[in-house]
Amino acid sequence: MKIYILLFFVMVFWGFNLSAVKVLVSSIDPILLTAVRIFVAGISVLVIAYFLNVFRLPTRKELKTIIFIGIFNVIIHHTILSLGIHYTSGVNSGLILGTGPLLTVILSIIFLKDRVTRLRVLGFILGFVGIGITTVGAGDGFSALSMGDLFVFIAILSQAISFILISKLNPDFDPRLLTGYMLVIGSFFIFVTSLFMKKDLGQLSYLFSWKLGLVFLFSAVACTAFGHMTYNYAIKQVGPVESAIFVNLNTFFSILGVALFLGEPVYMNHIGGMLLILIGVFIGSGAMDYLLRKRRSVN
Repeated sequence: MKIYILLFFVMVFWGFNLSAVKVLVSSIDPILLTAVRIFVAGISVLVIAYFLNVFRLPTRKELKTIIFIGIFNVIIHHTILSLGIHYTSGVNSGLILGTGPLLTVILSIIFLKDRVTRLRVLGFILGFVGIGITTVGAGDGFSALSMGDLFVFIAILSQAISFILISKLNPDFDPRLLTGYMLVIGSFFIFVTSLFMKKDLGQLSYLFSWKLGLVFLFSAVACTAFGHMTYNYAIKQVGPVESAIFVNLNTFFSILGVALFLGEPVYMNHIGGMLLILIGVFIGSGAMDYLLRKRRSVN
């Protein structure tokens, strides 16, 4: 239950992070911003790991594992996602990102031989339908598929693969420390990518303004650092499937965040979609199975 509560708060931060990033990318290139944000997040995680007494240097074998998982979890996911969102609509992006939990379930069944009940599969499907209803409610509808859509799909697939790798490889590293090293190493490669694409480093000076600076720290420390280290820790504790279903709450809090902080309108189909997302999380996380088993044992 403690893990599920932590996952809930992670989704709150990740959902509100959409509003924060939307404000930041209005002044700073998305890939350059991603590199710096992930680097700050990685350093923050390593500092937290030190105070939690779990910090240590990786062995050569562990470093290979960190880089291998980080390629999918950080480098491919964040870089390709930034490009994908740039070249497609927000509606398409939201729908494709909503397939993440379903992809994680499929990969868990294939590679981890995970047992997923029909009831929980129904929860994932309801969550995805809720995301579809909520996202299409933006008003523009589902636009024509583009290369950007393929990029977003590759990004969410790479993240799902990383969740399986964390569980499959089962590294001896504390998952929170693993997260810190992945973020720092991954940020380096993303930064090199931004240099290759000739991004203007002078844009980073905007972060010294108090408004953008606070928004940046919220995004980097609270959302990326706390969010990713907690989520990866949850994967080790309850498994990738149970953790993945909570990702559907992203859409719920994203809509809430843009309504509160950016003043964007919320329509009835948003509310209907959000309700389906919440029901999907309840069923897909295994809570419904647990209640049914408990009821049978009492009877």
